[in-house]
Amino acid sequence: QVQLVESGGGLVHAGGSLRLSCAASIIIFSSSEMSWYRQAPGKEREWVTTITNDGGNTLAADSVKGRFTMSRDNAKYTVYLQMNSLKPDDTAVYYCKARHYTGMDYWGKGTLVTVFS
Repeated sequence: QVQLVESGGGLVHAGGSLRLSCAASIIIFSSSEMSWYRQAPGKEREWVTTITNDGGNTLAADSVKGRFTMSRDNAKYTVYLQMNSLKPDDTAVYYCKARHYTGMDYWGKGTLVTVFS
């Protein structure tokens, strides 16, 4: 069974940092482009950032460019989201997604990030 498990969320003061992790099942990780999405209270889920399966390229939403960095460790089947200079608007549940080369998408259950001012 394919699983993605996020961790690292929590409560942080504005301007602070957090690092999220997403551990993925071995059978899909190396063949999947990985992404982070987030969903704020009362809003639709939005894309945050994506990294290619070899880690060679990343894309990020304008709202997080320069503050958030996505990386992956293929040896640990894990991706990370380093979040710096956090703002209250970054408060959301953060989800990890794997897009397998077959076209299948797999989602984690999310981890809550709360930024207070």
